[in-house]
Amino acid sequence: MSDSSSAHIRTFRLPDLGEGLPDATIVEWLIKPGDAIKLDAPMISMETAKAVVEVPSPYSGKLVKVYGGNGDVIATGAPLADFEIDANAPQRAEAHDSGHHAAAPAKSTVSPAAADHRTVAADDGSDRVVSEAAVAVGGVKAVPAVRALAKKLGVDLATIAPTGADGVVTMGDVKQAAATTPARARASAPAVAPATAGAQSVPARASPAAAASRPILRTNPDSTVQTDLRYGEPVQLKGVRRNMARVMADALSKVVPTTISDDADIHAWHNNGGDVSVRLLRAITLACKAVPALNAWFDGEALTRTLHAHVDVGIAVDTADGLFVPALRNVDVLDAKGIRNALDDLLRQVRDRSIPPSELTGYTISLSNFGVFAGRYATPIVVPPCVAIVAAGKLRHEVVPVMGGIEAHRVIPLSLTFDHRAATGGEAARFLKAMLEDLALAQ
Repeated sequence: MSDSSSAHIRTFRLPDLGEGLPDATIVEWLIKPGDAIKLDAPMISMETAKAVVEVPSPYSGKLVKVYGGNGDVIATGAPLADFEIDANAPQRAEAHDSGHHAAAPAKSTVSPAAADHRTVAADDGSDRVVSEAAVAVGGVKAVPAVRALAKKLGVDLATIAPTGADGVVTMGDVKQAAATTPARARASAPAVAPATAGAQSVPARASPAAAASRPILRTNPDSTVQTDLRYGEPVQLKGVRRNMARVMADALSKVVPTTISDDADIHAWHNNGGDVSVRLLRAITLACKAVPALNAWFDGEALTRTLHAHVDVGIAVDTADGLFVPALRNVDVLDAKGIRNALDDLLRQVRDRSIPPSELTGYTISLSNFGVFAGRYATPIVVPPCVAIVAAGKLRHEVVPVMGGIEAHRVIPLSLTFDHRAATGGEAARFLKAMLEDLALAQ
């Protein structure tokens, strides 16, 4: 913490809310300048590339000044708020420290049960985050992620009948309200301007032309339609989308990518059906066992390669806020039903923004099933330390010559991009061949 000009004014700087994240976006101030607040009371909700967290007050006293509004990006270590200290109230030990250090980093972790809890960044000199029951703000109990979703969908939390334990408003409550409340009514309700990743409030002094470019609110909670559509003006990237831009640029500068492609013939699948995602994941797993060089991490600076006996697949998930890549763990020990259930659970956590940050890292190989939308082949980005990523294009029918004539077979176009520093072209080709052979099986 650092002192201001007055001995009783303290400046609170934004701590690291993740694992070395450079900044965070303000979702909502829970107090306003002039308000009194107690030590550890909820102060502000912020979104990082990995989670929405609630930051508690580092002092007991009065909030004097804030250094950003809803939607603003604050750099880690930058001033966030000034406080007038209450000399008669208990303060944390370092609150009286006259040093000029920034707040201690806080690792942002969210438990699988985060839908009914709030996550707060500790400021006690330790690398910890405290998970507590959701508290009432404005008479409504809800966690930060639920508040962020309600803002994005234009839902007034005060109008919702909570179904969670102890009267907590859940993600499901917000989605149900969004589905049943007319879009026009939500759009005209107060405080509906989205303040999550990729959204930016229009200042009160905005010109009529600027006001006409307000973001288009997403009315379907499961839609992946962009929520920050503004035409003719630059909009700062925030949250997940901001981190995606950084990660992709960094990955492309560090990897030597090479892509090979082929078509998987799935004509033998029973009843012309089958769970494509499950079959793709099974094929990737078998290929990883056959050619371990692709199921690996590579350190380009140390020139070391780490092979993995287990298979954790990073699943590229498209959302309105940007690209998430959660890890589907231990795919190699799951059967078809287990893969399907684990995948569904992973996708739900991503959509609800309840995915633990720890589950967005540590995968050993990636899958992008972009073909659910369009496209045949691709050259996806390999994100270090991974060595490879598989991309599946749009399923189609292809005329195939057979004995005595021709037949129309269903095929899945596959692309395999790999870091050529860590794997040879032969290894990549054998990996793709193993996938093709498994996908060709009837079941």
